[in-house]
Amino acid sequence: MQYLGDLAMEERILIAPKADEQLLDVTNNIEEFLHNFKVDGKAKYRELIRKMILEGRYDIEIDFNDLMSYNPKLAENVIKSPEYMLKHFLVVLRKIVEYEAPDYAERVYEIIPRFRNLPLVFKIRDLRSHLLNNLIAVEGIVIRASPPKQKLTEAVFQHDCGNEVKVLVTSDSVEKPLHCPYCHKSSGSWRLIEEKSRFRDFQRLVIQEKPEEMPAGRMPRSIEADVYDNLVDVARPGDRIVVIGILKLRRSDGKKMKSLHDMYIEVNNIIVSQRMLEEIEITKEDEEKIRELAKDPLIRRKIIASIAPAIHGLWDVKEAIALLLFGGLPKVLPDGTKIRGDIHILIIGDPGTAKSQLLQYVARIAPRAIYTTGKGATAAGLTAAVVRDKQTGEYYLEAGALVLADGGVACIDEIDKMREEDRVAIHEAMEQQTISIAKAGIVARLNARTSVLAAGNPRYGRYLVNRSIAENVNLPPTILSRFDLIFVLRDVPNPERDLHLARHITYTHMREEEVKPIIDVETLRKYIAYAKKFVRPNLSEGAKKMLEEFFVEMRKRSLEVPDSPIAITARQLEALIRLAEAHAKMALKSIVTEEDAAEAIRLVRSMLESVGIDVESGEIDIDVIMTGKPKSQREKMLIIEEIIRNLAKEDGCAKIKAIVSKAREQHIEDKLVEEVLVRMRREGLIYEVREGCYAPVI
Repeated sequence: MQYLGDLAMEERILIAPKADEQLLDVTNNIEEFLHNFKVDGKAKYRELIRKMILEGRYDIEIDFNDLMSYNPKLAENVIKSPEYMLKHFLVVLRKIVEYEAPDYAERVYEIIPRFRNLPLVFKIRDLRSHLLNNLIAVEGIVIRASPPKQKLTEAVFQHDCGNEVKVLVTSDSVEKPLHCPYCHKSSGSWRLIEEKSRFRDFQRLVIQEKPEEMPAGRMPRSIEADVYDNLVDVARPGDRIVVIGILKLRRSDGKKMKSLHDMYIEVNNIIVSQRMLEEIEITKEDEEKIRELAKDPLIRRKIIASIAPAIHGLWDVKEAIALLLFGGLPKVLPDGTKIRGDIHILIIGDPGTAKSQLLQYVARIAPRAIYTTGKGATAAGLTAAVVRDKQTGEYYLEAGALVLADGGVACIDEIDKMREEDRVAIHEAMEQQTISIAKAGIVARLNARTSVLAAGNPRYGRYLVNRSIAENVNLPPTILSRFDLIFVLRDVPNPERDLHLARHITYTHMREEEVKPIIDVETLRKYIAYAKKFVRPNLSEGAKKMLEEFFVEMRKRSLEVPDSPIAITARQLEALIRLAEAHAKMALKSIVTEEDAAEAIRLVRSMLESVGIDVESGEIDIDVIMTGKPKSQREKMLIIEEIIRNLAKEDGCAKIKAIVSKAREQHIEDKLVEEVLVRMRREGLIYEVREGCYAPVI
């Protein structure tokens, strides 16, 4: 700590181990830069200072490239001695503001320069001791954020003698003065005068390296960042940011000094990357190459063929994955209602059908992706958690996988192995695309604008065609209904197809260097990012009419035959629009044509005919996916419930034998009766009065 007494601010700032000539030289150089740097004949920073005064702010952004081009030596000093240089920037900025608006200068304590566009951005795992006390830029993901607090930075203490002493606080703890510089007494009590002391808004962030930059098999590295003033709450958990600040060592507050120290960043500026598109640099040459690729009439087929070329066949699944990578258009209505543009896909398949390989490939190719498995994921790990810091006791908000994948793809393998209480956590993320949390006094809502690509195994080892999707998969209907497309991969022996598969696998093992995608991974990543950033296709009248007619036609089936099931709902219509938009994006088209609508209809119809079928009636019934109970089974449940009710009125409860006997008269098989009784007990519709004898709850 340093005693400041009653020094003026300029005198206080100029405490530095430099000669007067050097101080004057540095100040003059900064003043010349701020006064004379021009863009298109206008003094850029004089204009920015005037704008800052008009907006009532107290910070100004300085582009480091401007400083480099104007005075390279000054720029080098900012990197090597940032604290010293920032103090001089503060003095010069205050002088300019005092000249421009004296009244405004009296109201603000200091004008803060915030730098951006540093030439070198470091990875967290590359930070070493030789960078200490340098101005650096670090890129990563915010995984934790403490609640905003007020930090004492300049304490004013009053002694018993009535005199006041200012103390500059430079660590996490505050020590009272040892003696009074006025009455020279080392005894007596000190009182903190809060109204005269200076407090600054403060927040502590934990920044972790990006998953796609992590070396295989390594633990992710992280670093703390201390944020002050108007940078507080600029970044939330899950945001990808570039932090510009001074790399420092965390001081220990104990009596004994430790030999090992932790590094942290005292933040000067935060640049939040809103979407993944900003992270992928697309040059003019890249743009020309992308535009040239889009002119190819077979571009869609080439993109689909470039997805997991080592996996044989599965064309429809690969096409759906391509559509997921491009995505539809998110929309925000005037009343604030949000309609998601992200596409969700579920793959259910027999063992050995390359589900995990597909997910792993997507995690590598997607511009922003997180891969996790159902066994290794908890509700908190997928969404967000509130954790307590062991040292400070503070509660932090920590982002989970779905929040970290914001703007990208979340690949969840073995989703059927997740615990039921953990699966519930992804409901909100899949439809509302947010994660709400209310724990330990922290109430927050984080963005989770991510596409979900999930894979799972059938409940009985292999997919049984004589059972519905809800019976085959250990997933609740509430999650099943949120997927735009569901694929079932069955391993059925077929001599011709098996020969092609065997040849493909053996060829892959013999000549692995030749099994490469038509469009290389890096180009495809840039193509996807370009399409998501610049292409916003609108529905043409023809496509709109085709989708409407398909929807109405499928719904009409329910009216033609009395008591027939509902084939499609509004949720599938929204999925059709998303798929058609994504199909148009693949060719960088600005209009969604009939061709795009037809392909979306084909995929949805294929899904409905494979997983939306009522196995008893053989008809398409969307309730198989939406509720897990097809219409035919729901009607039989109502009959069994009525049988139980009637028998219970006569005998007080309904015995299983009597229920089975009455159900046979209604052509309901014994096996279904047993399943319905178990389900009705689980759902609380009936209870067991005594062993083997049931009664309705109401």
